[in-house]
Amino acid sequence: MLNRTLAAATLIVLGACSNKPKDDTAAKMDSTATAASPAMATPSSPTAAKDIIETAAAAGTFNTLAKALTAAGLVETLKGTGPYTVLAPTDEAFAKIPAKDLDALMANKEELTKVLKYHVLTGNVPSSQVATMTEATTLEGGKIMIKSVDGKVVINGTSTVTSPDISASNGTIHVVNTVLMPPKK
Repeated sequence: MLNRTLAAATLIVLGACSNKPKDDTAAKMDSTATAASPAMATPSSPTAAKDIIETAAAAGTFNTLAKALTAAGLVETLKGTGPYTVLAPTDEAFAKIPAKDLDALMANKEELTKVLKYHVLTGNVPSSQVATMTEATTLEGGKIMIKSVDGKVVINGTSTVTSPDISASNGTIHVVNTVLMPPKK
């Protein structure tokens, strides 16, 4: 249960933008998030009973994100009313970070919180809207750069949205394949 809560929390942290309704494109999800698709619906739909944290946890591919959200104390924030748009990195995305660097990040609550908030936008931003944007301001305060390349949304030139438009009661999750790091200030 804790892993599920953490995984869902991580997804929430990763993206929150505008309040426009999103397209129901759960069918576009890749195999990493397919387990969560039956319970997904648009945030305004009465069937979208699970929040971002619960939705992410149900997918089973966000265990590291869940641990990070717990360590940063962000689970309750992401279970809030939102809406949020979360750019949620999978366990595979976290595995791209060298183990010693990931361990150091997980041990530094301040830096971890910055990284996780850098994955969240306030509001509900569907992929159709994200694909037309060139940048967005994150909950962390920094900007992410957005580009559409060969029909895929690429964030900061390094992370691709692999499963867009996963609906939750308090926002939208877009699964990404690389952890985003905020620029050094």
